[in-house]
Amino acid sequence: MQPSRTSNCRSQPSGEGAGAGALNSSLQLPRLPFTRDEAAAVLSFTRGEDGRKALDFDASLDTAMSPELRNYRIVHFATHGLFLPDNPSLSGLVFSLVDRQGKPVRGFLRLQDIYNLDMPAELVVLSACQTALGKELKGEGIVGLTRGFMYAGSRRVVSSLWKVDDFATAELMKRFYGGMLRSGHPVAAALREAKLSLFRQKAWSSPYFWAAFIVQGEWK
Repeated sequence: MQPSRTSNCRSQPSGEGAGAGALNSSLQLPRLPFTRDEAAAVLSFTRGEDGRKALDFDASLDTAMSPELRNYRIVHFATHGLFLPDNPSLSGLVFSLVDRQGKPVRGFLRLQDIYNLDMPAELVVLSACQTALGKELKGEGIVGLTRGFMYAGSRRVVSSLWKVDDFATAELMKRFYGGMLRSGHPVAAALREAKLSLFRQKAWSSPYFWAAFIVQGEWK
């Protein structure tokens, strides 16, 4: 899914201490031009399997929370991520913030919403910034997006440890899905090979471009 929102990074500043109202009223998000290529590449590897691509206004909160998504083996979100360390329950993913008529709509899929999803996917990919981060709360453990999707039923989650580059992330995801769906590699092996392929190219050799994404959950 890709929202109708170009910068080098797939997130805004973490906004520590910001409340929900402040986020809704003041957040301005740059476009992510390479997410469109990323979405097309992901679907190109499905080998004729049923797939759905939601772009622009269709990449809405309603789509992200639709019961239909429980029917998909892989769910891929390419969008902005928000991590709020002071209030992790308000962290989440950002979808279209306006409808087709230009009217503001709720577009934040917050952690508290994710816990209420029914998403028994084999793999959820959070192709956004800082989606692997969380905060340890006494009596609850690490609270973050990855845990939320696992609670919703997902077996594995690919997520990021820091703010990632839009172009490099799209390239990484293309190679990751190629290895997983075309070559038949397990999730962890496909991600490792995708990282190595970027590392071997001089322009992408810095770990900043490829090392952020990790796999959590079922290892097989």
